[in-house]
Amino acid sequence: MRGNIAKRHVILSGCSGGGKSTLLAELKRRGYETVEEPGRRIVAQEMHGQGRALPWVDLELFASRAIEMASFDRARVEDANGWVFFDRGLVDAAVALEHAAGVPVAKTLTGLDRFHHQVFLTPPWPEIYRSDGERQLNLVEGIAEYHRLFDAFEGLRYDPVILPKVDVEARADYLLERLS
Repeated sequence: MRGNIAKRHVILSGCSGGGKSTLLAELKRRGYETVEEPGRRIVAQEMHGQGRALPWVDLELFASRAIEMASFDRARVEDANGWVFFDRGLVDAAVALEHAAGVPVAKTLTGLDRFHHQVFLTPPWPEIYRSDGERQLNLVEGIAEYHRLFDAFEGLRYDPVILPKVDVEARADYLLERLS
């Protein structure tokens, strides 16, 4: 992948239930290229299949599938013009694989192009958190995941930007201002 293209690929990460998907939908509404979270797509597929790669059944298999899907997603938007926003993706999947199987994040990502240096993280936000059939992580587990992700992004020398707890339009404005 060409380096300046990679610098236009922006990760939205953070706490489960923190508003990433809502923010992604707002960015898409504004005309930006977006890539939906691999994990949600895998869970939807597995709920209609054998269910072996569900994160609460086999986190290692789930994370491996998420890495494959996120790699394909990234290649698919390689030639996109302008900003491309990823709801989770490669780094999040690598962090999950490290948590499940001890495979170091840096090893999983070796040889892969970096994303934009700023990573936008949704903080834990108990007031909007909801579990559902596809998100069975409770808030305490979500907060632990958030801290693993934050530490991993810092360790990989990204610049984590904590998104404010404001309505989605203001959150999108904040993110876009930080990128300009």
